[in-house]
Amino acid sequence: MTREELMALTDEALLDKKKKLKKAKIINAFMIGFLFAVVVYSFIKNTWGLLTLIPVYMIYRLVRNADKEKDLEAVLKERNLE
Repeated sequence: MTREELMALTDEALLDKKKKLKKAKIINAFMIGFLFAVVVYSFIKNTWGLLTLIPVYMIYRLVRNADKEKDLEAVLKERNLE
């Protein structure tokens, strides 16, 4: 969501999104760790290829997606809803 859309939401809706964000962060951290382990395993076994590139791309997407949630955190901080 864009910052303008987040500003239009009520406090209750923002707090609900905050709960979902917290769950998503935990799942993302687990997925990044698992995918990193796959890359390390692939590196140790000297099997570079698709098995290595797909997890690296997925890690990139997860990290990039996490950066988009900073707007929500900023709006929560402005409204003192932390």
